[in-house]
Amino acid sequence: MTGLATENTLIRNASDVEAFARQCFLASPGEQVGVELEFLVFDRTAPARQVPWGRIAEALPRLPGGSLVTFEPGGQLELSGPPGSLPDAITRLTADVDAVREALRDAGLVPVGVGLDPLRPARRQLRLPRYEAMAEFLGMPYGALMMCSTASIQVNLDLGERPATRWERAHLLGPVLVAAFANSPLSESRPCGWMSGRQAVWERLDRTRTAAVPATGDPAADWAEYLLDARLMAVREAPQSPENPENAGDAGDAEGTRYHPVRDGSTFRDLLAAAARPPTLADLTYHATTLFPPVRPRGWLEIRYLDAQHPASWPVCAAVTHALVTDDRAADSALAAAEPCAGMWLRAARRGLADPMLRRAADACFRAALAALPRLGAAPALVCEVASFANRHVSPGRSPAADLLDLAGGPGRRLPDWLAREGRI
Repeated sequence: MTGLATENTLIRNASDVEAFARQCFLASPGEQVGVELEFLVFDRTAPARQVPWGRIAEALPRLPGGSLVTFEPGGQLELSGPPGSLPDAITRLTADVDAVREALRDAGLVPVGVGLDPLRPARRQLRLPRYEAMAEFLGMPYGALMMCSTASIQVNLDLGERPATRWERAHLLGPVLVAAFANSPLSESRPCGWMSGRQAVWERLDRTRTAAVPATGDPAADWAEYLLDARLMAVREAPQSPENPENAGDAGDAEGTRYHPVRDGSTFRDLLAAAARPPTLADLTYHATTLFPPVRPRGWLEIRYLDAQHPASWPVCAAVTHALVTDDRAADSALAAAEPCAGMWLRAARRGLADPMLRRAADACFRAALAALPRLGAAPALVCEVASFANRHVSPGRSPAADLLDLAGGPGRRLPDWLAREGRI
C-alpha cells in the first residue's frame, strides 16, 4: 500500500500494517527529549481519602513552563513538559512542577512521586467511554490498579539517525533502569513483595499488549507483528452527528466517540481476516494507543518502564535515561554492563538494586551517564544531582523503594502521617 494518507484509508492486509509500523520508526535527527510526569495526589490532613480530580484542577495555577495538564482515570495528575534539549526540557518542566507543588500545598494537597499508591485502594474517577471499555477489558484487580493507582515517568526521545540502535538500547537498558529507579514497594500500607510494585501490576495484565516487543533485528517488522497479534481492547464508532442527537451526552467522550469493548479475544490480525469492512488507519492508530509495551514507537521512543520519582528528583531519571540512549560513548559503556541483565524485567522489579548483578550494571551505567551529561549540555547542578543519587542509591544497592520501606516500617512511624507532611519519597 502506498500513502497512509487519511484516517479513512483502509488497512487491507499485513503489509499495510507494516507500512504503518515503518512510519513509527522514521529517522529523526534531532536530540529532543520530552518528559511526562505522573503524581498521586494526597490530602495533607486525610491522606487515606481519595482526592477528587476536580479539586486538584481547581487548585492548579497557570504553568510558566508550558506543560500540558491531564488526569489519569484514578485522578493521578500528569504534567507533559514541552520537548526540547535536555537542559531546556528539564528547566521548563521543573518550573511547572515547582508551581504545582506550591499551589497544591496552599490547597492542602501534596503531589507524591511513587509508582504505586501505598495507601488507598483503586477507585476510578474518570468515566469517559474509552476508560469504561478499558476497565471492562482489563478486569479486576490489576486493571483497576493500573488505571487508578499507578504513576510513572515517561521519557520520550528522538529516534536519531539510527532508530534501530536507540530502540535496542532502550530495551537492553530497561531492567537496569527499572531496578535503579524502583519506587513502589507498598500497597494498602503493606509491603507488596516487589521493589517496583507498579511493574508487577503491568506484568499481570494482558501480555499481548504489555510484554516487550520481540526483537528480530527489524524493529518496524517486529512492531507490525506486535500490532497484528495484540488482542483488540475496544472498537470505536464514528463521532456522533447532529442528525443523531440521541447518541450525545454521557454515551460519548469529549469528541462524541463511542468505544465498545471486544470480549472474544480476537486480535487485529483477526479483524483483517473478518468478512466485514476492512479497518481504517484510524482504527489501527487507536489500536496502537491501547498497547503498552515497555518501549513504544510513535515517531519517537516512549520509554514507559520507569516508576514515578520524588517531585524534586525526577530530573535524575530523565537525564540518565536520555544520556544512556542517545550518547554513543555512554551507550557503549552502559550496554556492555547491562547486557548480562537483558530480559531480567521481573527480577529487576522484584529485587531492585538489592540484586548484585543489577547493582553492578547500574553502577557502570551511572558512571557512563555522568561522563556524558556535560557533553549533552547538562548544568553542573544536574550532574551533581545524578552523582548524589548514585551515591545514595546505586553504590549501596538501595533502590528508592528501600527508603520508603524503611520510613513506612520504622519505629513510631505511620505512613499516613509521613505522607501528609511533604510526600518525601
